[in-house]
Amino acid sequence: MTLTRIAQTVVLAWGWKRILIAFMAGAVATLALPPLNIWPAPFLAFPVLVWLIDGTGSGRLGGVGAAAFVGWWFGFGYFVAGLYWIGNAFLVDAKTFGWLLPFAVILLPAGLAIFCAIGTATARLMWMRGSRRVLALGVALTFSEWLRGHVLTGFPWNAFGYTLASPLALAQSAALVGLWGLTFIAVLVYASPVTLADDASESTRRWLAPALAILIVAGMAAFGTMRLANTPTTIVDGVRLRIMQPNLQQDAKFNYSQKQQVMSHYIALSERADGPQSTGLGDITHLIWPESAFPFFLTREADALAQIATLLPDRTTLITGGVRPPETAPTAAVNRAYNSVYVIGHDGSILSVYDKVHLVPFGEYLPFQDYLEELGLIALTKMRGGFIPGDRRRILEIPRAPNALPLVCYEIIFPGAVLPAGERAGWIINLTNDGWFGLSVGPHQHFQQARLRAIEEGLPLVRAANTGISAVVDPLGNIVASLPLGAEGVFDSGLPQPLPPTPYARLGDVPVVLAVGISLVVVLRLRRRSHLKKLQT
Repeated sequence: MTLTRIAQTVVLAWGWKRILIAFMAGAVATLALPPLNIWPAPFLAFPVLVWLIDGTGSGRLGGVGAAAFVGWWFGFGYFVAGLYWIGNAFLVDAKTFGWLLPFAVILLPAGLAIFCAIGTATARLMWMRGSRRVLALGVALTFSEWLRGHVLTGFPWNAFGYTLASPLALAQSAALVGLWGLTFIAVLVYASPVTLADDASESTRRWLAPALAILIVAGMAAFGTMRLANTPTTIVDGVRLRIMQPNLQQDAKFNYSQKQQVMSHYIALSERADGPQSTGLGDITHLIWPESAFPFFLTREADALAQIATLLPDRTTLITGGVRPPETAPTAAVNRAYNSVYVIGHDGSILSVYDKVHLVPFGEYLPFQDYLEELGLIALTKMRGGFIPGDRRRILEIPRAPNALPLVCYEIIFPGAVLPAGERAGWIINLTNDGWFGLSVGPHQHFQQARLRAIEEGLPLVRAANTGISAVVDPLGNIVASLPLGAEGVFDSGLPQPLPPTPYARLGDVPVVLAVGISLVVVLRLRRRSHLKKLQT
């Protein structure tokens, strides 16, 4: 079957066949995401989406409603296949939350698919023949994906730009244009083969879009390859890190009765070095534990701080996650708390604290908290009233190391909002749990997004995860050292040097806004010209 016949079949599909084609195309696009990383897979998905929109022209309102319909089903397939693993979080305490699993794996993708529907409906308003419709789709879907990353606190997980982030050479372009720039490029490139099935009378023009797509990908690959080859990883003098990955089950991690078992496990593991000969913590300057490390409030457990002081040599600092009570009397009951990062000195003293700013909806708080709690619902962390958000992102001063930017778990998925305005850290430290999601694809996707933040900002990333993936990543995204998902262990590493601020770190999304804005003007002018020609004939 020729490409033209395939295009005609998709354009003319109707009813349940149309729904199935849209859903499967969206699902196929997720093959480019971790852990499969089959980055060319969306070349099979986005042309199908274009053909489906082509088939909506005879509907009401110029086919806008029909285009939104196919866009929703495409998005639904993409998010069901890409986010099914979220259901694992509801099985950690299946007795309490198991009944919500079907809602989580269906309603969340259904809601996110609305943004894809907005994108395809907007594209339909600007639709034209030939390669111009590819540009219209790129503008519209980039805008709708940006909306998804910002509306209602935002959820940019698996934005289309991540489908170009698996080959490390291609991911280097994030240092120039960031995630939203990659998203714009991804839609244009992946949708470009659609013109090969267009009318043969336009034999020259129909090769234009695929040829430009090849040039763009080749240019990205060449830029990335040269950047990787010409930027060796260098290490900060005098800094030696040890990252501890305890691989604790969630029921132990949040069970106060497991207090001493958890502490004993952490201490024994932290004193263990890789290789047959253990060196303890003698040459380690910074020991790093994951998010929410303790099933208790660390600052209210003097014996736990004493054990930490006994563990740490004189020149070793501990960086760890922990739930922090608000500033109240030490014996006061706690209804709400912060999800925090502690920097702890060798004597057990708290040197500095960062409180997580961007909390996870339904995980750390409930939208319309009071109302939903009256109905009997609670967040997955079982903190009634929800966690308290920190007041702002801040740089942490860490003894014997460059200042660090702490990002707790979910905070690292937001591009452009990583660094406080006017401040620059020497490294990013990402403490996370990820134990909620088991040995699924979710932690792999989370790690990819954290890695892309390092490339965007030109900063090394140090990541400590309860169940994995823990890693030290240089500013180009190279993995210096790591532990796999589901493993217990520690690893030692130097701290990579940061790069000078990247174009994206300096300019943010301004170049992408200009590119999308100019493209929008071009599309509208071309559409107006096309409309005038129709009126004249």
